[in-house]
Amino acid sequence: MRVSFRHETLPQRVVFASYEAAGHVADEVARLGAVRPMVIAAEADSALADPLVAALPAAVRHTEVAMHVPTDVADRARTAAEKHDVDVVVSIGGGSTTGLAKAVALTTGLPIVAVPTTYAGSEATNVWGLTEDGRKTTGVDARVLPRSVVYDASLMLSLPVPLSVASGLNALAHCVDSMWAPRVDPIDQALALEGIRALRQGLPEVVRDPQGIAGREQTLYGAYLAAVAFASAGSGLHHKICHVLGGMYNLPHAQTHAVVLPYVLALNAPSVPDSEQRMAAAFGETSAVDGLQRLREQVAAPRALRDYGLRETDIPAAVDAVLAAVPPNNPTPVTRENLEDLLRRAWDGGEPR
Repeated sequence: MRVSFRHETLPQRVVFASYEAAGHVADEVARLGAVRPMVIAAEADSALADPLVAALPAAVRHTEVAMHVPTDVADRARTAAEKHDVDVVVSIGGGSTTGLAKAVALTTGLPIVAVPTTYAGSEATNVWGLTEDGRKTTGVDARVLPRSVVYDASLMLSLPVPLSVASGLNALAHCVDSMWAPRVDPIDQALALEGIRALRQGLPEVVRDPQGIAGREQTLYGAYLAAVAFASAGSGLHHKICHVLGGMYNLPHAQTHAVVLPYVLALNAPSVPDSEQRMAAAFGETSAVDGLQRLREQVAAPRALRDYGLRETDIPAAVDAVLAAVPPNNPTPVTRENLEDLLRRAWDGGEPR
C-alpha cells in the first residue's frame, strides 16, 4: 500500500520531568530573554504557583481566570499586560488558564511559557477559544502556541481524582477525534494511538493510587501526545459538539468531553473499520467502544450531561448549532436525527450506539 501525506510539526520546546518545575520555569523564561513576566494563575492554584515563580522578577500576577475564556476576562488580562509592559506570559493552571494566556498572546504577540496542572492539553496546540454572548469561537494562530511547556506530573498530585478522570478523558477525546479529523495524517494517528495506550494505563493507576507519581506521569505523557495529534489533525465532530455545549450552556469543559466521547465514537467507528480496530488494539479490546466503556467503568467516569446542567429542552437548539459546524469529512454522515439521538443519549447517560 502506498503512503502519501503532508504533516506540519509545531515549533515548541517541551521539558518533561517530575519535581523539577520551578527550575525549569526559570530556565525557560531566561531562554526567552524575558525580564518582566506576567504570571497568570487562578487564586485556587496559588499554592502550586507560588513556589514555581518565586525566583522570577514578576511584573504582574493575574488571578482572574474563567471557564471558556469570556471576552471581557480576556480584555482585562490584555489591559494588565500592556499596563505593566510585560515581555512574557507564564501560565500555571488548567485549560482555562492556558486559554487566557493565549487570548493575551493573540493580540499582543507575547511569548508563553505554559505550566499545565491538568491533562487538558491546550498548552501543546495553536488553537485559541473565546466566548461571548453564549457563543464560543475558536481559531488557529501561530501566536498562541506556547514557546515552551514545562510538564511536571507532581503538580497533578493535588488534582482530585474525579477531576483527574474528567481531564484525562478530555485528553482521550483528543486522541479519538484525531483519528478522523479534517487534517489527519499517519503521524497524527500514530501519536493518537500511543496516547490512547498511555491514558488507558495511566488513568486507572491515578484512581488506584492518587498520590503515586507513575500513574500521573503516564497520564500526562498520554495527554501531551493527544494534544500534539489534535493540534495537527484539527477539530473533529466530538470537539464541535463540546464547544457548542460549553459556549451555549456553560457546561464544564472536561466533564462534557468525558460524557460525550463514547457516543461520538459509537457513531463514527462503524464507518472507519481500520481506525476502529487500531483504537481497539490500543485499548486492549476487540472493540474500540467496548475498550472505552471498560476504561470509563474502571475510573467511574462522568455519565450524563444532565448531571452538569444541560436541560432536555436545550437539545434542539444545540442540534441546530452543531449541524452548522459539522466537519465535512466526518466518517459517518451527520443528520438531525442521528445527532439528536446522540445528544439525548449523552443527556441521560444511555448506552452508546
